[in-house]
Amino acid sequence: MNGTAATYWMVRAGEGGFRFEEFQSQSQVTISWHEMGNLSTLNLRTDFQKVAAAAYPNVSAGTLSSYAGQTFRFVREMKTGDYVVTYNPSERIYLLGTVAGEYEYTPSVNNEHPNRRRVQWRGKVARDDISVAARGSLGSISTLFQIPIDVGQELERLAAQPAGSHATPVAPLAAPADEVSNQYKDIQNQALEFIKDRVNALDWSDMQELVAGLLRAMGYKTRISPSGSDRGKDIVASRDGLGFEDPRIVVEVKHRAAAMGSQEIRSFLGGPHERDKGLYVSTGGFTKDARYEAERGRIPVTLMDLDDLVKALLEHYEQADSQTQRLVPLRKLYWPA
Repeated sequence: MNGTAATYWMVRAGEGGFRFEEFQSQSQVTISWHEMGNLSTLNLRTDFQKVAAAAYPNVSAGTLSSYAGQTFRFVREMKTGDYVVTYNPSERIYLLGTVAGEYEYTPSVNNEHPNRRRVQWRGKVARDDISVAARGSLGSISTLFQIPIDVGQELERLAAQPAGSHATPVAPLAAPADEVSNQYKDIQNQALEFIKDRVNALDWSDMQELVAGLLRAMGYKTRISPSGSDRGKDIVASRDGLGFEDPRIVVEVKHRAAAMGSQEIRSFLGGPHERDKGLYVSTGGFTKDARYEAERGRIPVTLMDLDDLVKALLEHYEQADSQTQRLVPLRKLYWPA
């Protein structure tokens, strides 16, 4: 290593680690993206972006950026002397080594993983011996990513210990429950923000349909007002679907970046009947004056910003109909209790 701080890279050995034995026996790490051809003549990240766009014309901009970023790092950012790690999920073993050569383009008969770096492997570490915090940082699904220095140093220390000297896990999963809990909270927060991004990207009509679908999931029947003639209400929700049975909920949906002020709330409160309940949804949030106006309104009114909307959607998602779930498709994640 040179005098600069160590750089640690994770290079995944394919889905399920099926290339792990090949990486180990042939002293190498490889990545795919063979459609991009020989990458040795590319220098700038923008060069990789252009080649990726030409090779994969039907993928999204975000995916192209990921392809370009990972190939750029493998060819240009990874250096001889850097540390590299790969993982065998079936045996739960990390293999730790040092990058021993520059980028090579080595096309084969099937040409699946032509982009190669030679590696000198130096040791193995069992996943059970790694701290919970370190395990979390090694969990990215990307083919290639940089590992935090402290995690890399932990792997170095463990790899340097004689085999069998830490048969008892350094950090058994059952012990640091607070660390596992903190990781779960981090993932929950990330998921919430991604879902909020997805919901906020809906157009106004889909947002209105989403709010109506949420109310249906909560046990109400809904009527959506025709566009342009809502007279202060976008949705009417009630138990009977006709609005005769209390409670009748009158809903206004504002899907815009600006926060709603007191004047908008005052105008909304002038429409419903005295026995109605109000629900005002604003993806841009509400000013302090707007919340004060709602508190002293003549009918009970709930203000729901984007955060409130998404949390309510998650709470009732499994009860939502297929039409509503199609607007915001979600997948369930299981986590150790």
